[in-house]
Amino acid sequence: MTDSTPHWLPERHLGVAATLSHADELIGQVGDLLFAYQTQAQSVLGLREVPAGAFSRTVVGSVAPIPRKVPLLIADALVALRAALEHTLFAEVEFLDGAPLDEKAARLVEMPASDTYEKFDEWTKKQLRNRPPSLRAGSELVRRIERLQPFHRQSDPQMHPLARLVLHTNHAKHRTPAITAVRLAAMYQDNQMPRSVRDLPPRPEEPLSVGDVIAETPIGTTIPVTLFPTIGINRPGTDRWPVLMQELDEISHWVRTQAVPRLVTGTEPPEPALPTRYEIAVGHQDERRAMLMGSTTSAADRQVRRLGAVVVRTDLIDLIGQVDGSPSDQQIAGWLAQLTDEEVLDRMSRLKVTHTHNPGVMLHNFEVLKGLRDEALGFARC
Repeated sequence: MTDSTPHWLPERHLGVAATLSHADELIGQVGDLLFAYQTQAQSVLGLREVPAGAFSRTVVGSVAPIPRKVPLLIADALVALRAALEHTLFAEVEFLDGAPLDEKAARLVEMPASDTYEKFDEWTKKQLRNRPPSLRAGSELVRRIERLQPFHRQSDPQMHPLARLVLHTNHAKHRTPAITAVRLAAMYQDNQMPRSVRDLPPRPEEPLSVGDVIAETPIGTTIPVTLFPTIGINRPGTDRWPVLMQELDEISHWVRTQAVPRLVTGTEPPEPALPTRYEIAVGHQDERRAMLMGSTTSAADRQVRRLGAVVVRTDLIDLIGQVDGSPSDQQIAGWLAQLTDEEVLDRMSRLKVTHTHNPGVMLHNFEVLKGLRDEALGFARC
């Protein structure tokens, strides 16, 4: 729950909070489909071994097809995020100019995405006579728009969230929905387990195809590996395939916490931030109170926790099962299944990570596991 209502949001802009909530719901639906896809009974990737002289190559034998609805929902979510920007801008223009816009002026209300200052300058001069007064060069609103432009990211303007948002939505609107594919985010040999997945070297941003070689070992040598397949989204016109949920999260976070607040206030984003989601399926007498009851956790964050809880449940079954007097694996699984994802992650967080035989840490973890064993036993007796 948010700490307080964003009072900085005027009545004329209350609708943008609902638009952002709708976008988060759509991203949540993408996450739901991906969760079912990534946890399906049959693995996302089918692997096979192919002899190659003195070596054996681990080759991709099959890739489970991604549901067709995924790219359609992605397009809907990105269009909703762009609409949040455009609707905010339109409402602010009408407020500042003090009257509804005529059709000709309304068509000139748009959010540019300029990767150079020269292009932005061209935009400010375009059809100047017909443009609403608040959108003419030198105005306060144009100053707010200018501060959000991609050219301020000097190292790589195309990586700016606004540039990415426009790239994706233009492609979905005029050509095809988002193109998604399975890619390998990371992998490691089980006998070389890293301290953290973040410590692993990055894998190429490219989709996996049947026949791709992902490992090579000497004939007769078995080296178990752990794979982290994920879903990538193609940035149109490029060979980049960033992680889908991360791409959506970065863009939506920027729209909600930077773009909308700056367009509305013209200042550094005020606190508190708009909620990521609140109940919009019912009408509210008090919209601000409904927003107060909303969530600050994004759909992408919920997805990370959900997938993490799947792994943790499997790990805890193995860890608790090694403690003397533990119930069966089925009973431990039953106990873990009735806990929420947050409760499962909380219990795992009680264990301290160690890559050395630290007696103090080992004793601490043993006591924690005994406590978890007792919880599972209590559940099994019910």
